[in-house]
Amino acid sequence: MHAILRHDSFPSPATRPTQPARRFAARLADARMRADAESCDEPCWRSDERPSGKSRRHRISSLVVRSNNSWRLDAMLRSQRMRVTSCLLTLLLFWAAAARLPAADPVYQLKVVTDRKDAIYEAGGEAKFLITVSKGDEVVPNAAVKFVVNDFLKSGEAAGFPAGSVTTTDQPGVVSVTGKQPGFLQCQVSFDAPDGKKLQAVAGAGFSPTKIGLSLPVPDDFDAFWAEQKKQLAAVPLEPLLTRANQPGMKDDLECFDVQIKCLGDAPVSGYFARPTNAKPKTLPAILWVHGAGVRSSAAGNAIQGAKHGMLSLDINAHGIPNGKPNEFYTELTNGRLNDYRAAGRESRETSYFRGMFLRLVRAIDFLTSQPEWDGKIVAVVGHSQGGGQALAAGGLDPRVTIIASGVPAICDHSGRAAGRINGWPKLVPDGSDGKPDPRILEASRYVDAVNFASRCQAEAILSVGFVDAVCPPSSCYAAFNALRGKKEMINEPLMNHAAPPHIQEAFLVRILDHVKRQSTKP
Repeated sequence: MHAILRHDSFPSPATRPTQPARRFAARLADARMRADAESCDEPCWRSDERPSGKSRRHRISSLVVRSNNSWRLDAMLRSQRMRVTSCLLTLLLFWAAAARLPAADPVYQLKVVTDRKDAIYEAGGEAKFLITVSKGDEVVPNAAVKFVVNDFLKSGEAAGFPAGSVTTTDQPGVVSVTGKQPGFLQCQVSFDAPDGKKLQAVAGAGFSPTKIGLSLPVPDDFDAFWAEQKKQLAAVPLEPLLTRANQPGMKDDLECFDVQIKCLGDAPVSGYFARPTNAKPKTLPAILWVHGAGVRSSAAGNAIQGAKHGMLSLDINAHGIPNGKPNEFYTELTNGRLNDYRAAGRESRETSYFRGMFLRLVRAIDFLTSQPEWDGKIVAVVGHSQGGGQALAAGGLDPRVTIIASGVPAICDHSGRAAGRINGWPKLVPDGSDGKPDPRILEASRYVDAVNFASRCQAEAILSVGFVDAVCPPSSCYAAFNALRGKKEMINEPLMNHAAPPHIQEAFLVRILDHVKRQSTKP
């Protein structure tokens, strides 16, 4: 569990074949296989070439006749053996030349880890950051490493945190720090290596993270406001428009559509919808995939993945924009009307861009649950970053949601600074001229804070958090996690920045499929 600026776990060229050598060896093996196939007395086929019936009997007969010409077979075998011998000699010469190449010089590495593997401590307790410098497999002694500790908002001695330098010996350098309240601290280190490179690394530590609370109370009229928004949405007819959009490689047991669904305002729900063909009524769970920040098409691949697992599966983009357009189309939107969409209308809860984004979640669920194949039980919502925040919002807005998977969620803890911690992405609330948070925007942000939606969410939940995430700081993720009311699990990643690595995506899918299995057996 550590942060490494550079990691090279491969052996040097002197101890392993180079890429060309491996390709040559593969060609050699293929040549030998073909030689064996051509010279054997028994027929040899690839599985996709095996003949049958009359053609098979004819081919076997011709092979037997050919093999009876012993002089021809002997000549062919000698030729193949000569070719194989030549290839082997060439390969040996190639490896001998590679072995004489000088080994690559070992590189300097800087690493910082906590003294506890899980990097979690009690508030008021002490965490130790252990710092090492190495070159190859050797520890570098007397390395002067600079360090600074911060809480993502304030940094260094002026804020009451350690800063300075530590010199390593044959043992790691140690930086000790006390977390006085629930939250997170990180230690950033740097080292000027003798080869001229500046190395950097970072590690994080959590202090009683499950005790991080709301930065501001949920507004008294939060539920009433969103009930009115959903009432207005319900007055808009669904009227989905489905256009077949089967993707290359799809089998006949699935079908995929581009779907456009009317919503409140100008932007529809825009996505790809996939389902198993010929499913019986009331047999399929539903899953909604939602997107991280940026401007892009919906992803047919996500929709198809859910359908392959036997679900009604809908992937929607965050903006209600057309799908499947050239990249230039989305680039133009990014540089145009959707540039900095996050801050659009942030002065008011009625005009906030996230109001429309969240209502499209409810409308997408309206569509999924209107399908005759829906089992009437299960709705899953999964997303990362901005998508993780949307998953939390969907769970809080719509009681039909039964499980959410929210990776490094954004749109959380807009008012973090009110509790002395950093605001979550997208840092929605700016400072006014007095250096304090703009009061009007701060008030409006409370109605689109995923933490407040989490406090209304009864669904099962699985979340992930990176302890050194500078985009969606861990305190904001834990504020949302702690507010959830249902069964929940957090995947802690002490050295992860802002990411959705495959193992977390797999864990999310496994949890969703387990939920489907459990809920499907209930009467």
